[in-house]
Amino acid sequence: MQRSWILYGLGLGALMVWMVPAMSGASPLAAVSGVVRDAHGVAQMGALVEVLAVETGRVSAAFTDMNGRYRIASLVPGKYRVRATEELFMPATRGNLRLSTGMRATVNLTLSMLSDPVAWMPIERRKPDEPGDDWAWTLRSAANRPILRVLGDGDVVVVSAGTEGAPRRAPVKACISARSGDGGFGEGGVHTVLALDRGAEDGPDAVVRTSMAAEATAYGPETATEIDAGYERSAGFAGVSRMAVSYASHPEMMSAGSTGDAMGMQVVRMVSAEKMHLGDAVDVEAGSAVYAIRTAGTALTAQPFLRVTVHPGEVWAVRYRLATEREVQGFDGLDSVGMTLPTAVACGPRLCTEDGIHQEIALSRRVGGGAIQASVYRDALDRQTIAGGGAMNVAELAGGGGLNEVVMDGATGNFRTLGVGTTTDGVSVSVTEPLSAGLWAALEYDSGVAMAMQDAGATGLAEVLGGLHPEAAEAATVAVQGRDLHSGTILRAAYRWQPRNLVTTVGPYAAYSDQAFLGFYLRQALRCGERLPQGLEATLDVTNLLAEGYQPFLSVDGRTLFLAQSPRTVEGGLSFTF
Repeated sequence: MQRSWILYGLGLGALMVWMVPAMSGASPLAAVSGVVRDAHGVAQMGALVEVLAVETGRVSAAFTDMNGRYRIASLVPGKYRVRATEELFMPATRGNLRLSTGMRATVNLTLSMLSDPVAWMPIERRKPDEPGDDWAWTLRSAANRPILRVLGDGDVVVVSAGTEGAPRRAPVKACISARSGDGGFGEGGVHTVLALDRGAEDGPDAVVRTSMAAEATAYGPETATEIDAGYERSAGFAGVSRMAVSYASHPEMMSAGSTGDAMGMQVVRMVSAEKMHLGDAVDVEAGSAVYAIRTAGTALTAQPFLRVTVHPGEVWAVRYRLATEREVQGFDGLDSVGMTLPTAVACGPRLCTEDGIHQEIALSRRVGGGAIQASVYRDALDRQTIAGGGAMNVAELAGGGGLNEVVMDGATGNFRTLGVGTTTDGVSVSVTEPLSAGLWAALEYDSGVAMAMQDAGATGLAEVLGGLHPEAAEAATVAVQGRDLHSGTILRAAYRWQPRNLVTTVGPYAAYSDQAFLGFYLRQALRCGERLPQGLEATLDVTNLLAEGYQPFLSVDGRTLFLAQSPRTVEGGLSFTF
């Protein structure tokens, strides 16, 4: 017995000698690690895990590996909140996590699919000073509203949607901004914008936006006005529906036959969209945009869209997409209620707009935190927009003749017309990869057909448009976009290359089709201690910075005009959110 105690003492002493240097070299910083799974216990690869310091607001983030594991180190002791997010899942949060010096905390999180209509959840443990009850389990909807509760003896009780399930409204946010520059077709001059956003944590969301601009035209100062309103609410099948209504009045728009009270352009647009989840395997987005346009005539057009995505596995997805206009091709096209002016020109006795149908079948696969997608598409365009600039005068407006009349922006000198249509079969391949938490890189390749000029020495717009012809071409885009979590900078920078003799884009319905050559968007919060108010931001938006892809021609009076895939625009401003 004495010998056993001696051996035990020697072993304990050796263990303490071994632990002393390890303890002396321990880091004073803490760390958090764990595993992210879904409701079925499947590890989620590529989920974003963020650790937020409650006192300082600092955010540290990491992506989960192929086994769903994550680790975030170098955390200062204090109080934290851990949050996991991933596409098609509801966020999972763990709050009130206190880290001490050298602590290694394990936080495992479970994500629930947005398509799950209900989920079983144990009730929260009650505080000592809180009155107890006999609830054992709670059945909640996807909106986290209680539906059923189970007593300790197994009896099921139906819970009504009383005050506990009522939406909790967030405060109204207001944003005032002023921007100036050559913002392109219908966006020149100085704009003053007021936006109001009232959201709810568990209910509808509404947005109202007004914009007024003082723009100089050939007829003197004019005021362009835009009013937009949007509304979002929960829908069936764990889905969401949105509606946006816009009105725009642009007196600076001029076209052949626009005289007196008929001058300018007025547009009313109404867009409705719905997104729903049919179980875990199918997502559906459907909607339509209706335009009522008045300029040299009147036009009423409806442009529907449909997107169906099937998830045969955890990482694979198959999608069919149908779109009839470029601006709103899916549910996310209503993220902004603002409207881009359509191209509307006289076609004999009536008014015509761009008309086309885009159909696409895509196959995508998640790889790590990014994704690879390949698709084949067909575009059937009856009429397509041709853009140009160079300060066209009023006498040139009727130069197109027939189906090729012109509408001109008197504030910027830019003009648009409609060219002949084409039918195109093409291929698109894209790769996306996260660079950091919130910041992504993308590479896209497109093949198809675009319109090219036949003779750069042509005189008159009618001759130029008559010489346009379809040409097989390819395009490639490299882009970086997202938000830096530390500085709060919102960035979108892209370079889209395609042959410079083209005057329309390859793959007009592609993700970066509106970013010809070099362009970027930058939004930065301005901070200078307490000298500047919170909520002050600066923005800069540039398209085709190097003015590439311009195709010059001579007007009937000898001036130089040009057609371009995307005319250069430069716009900047300040905004204040309170």
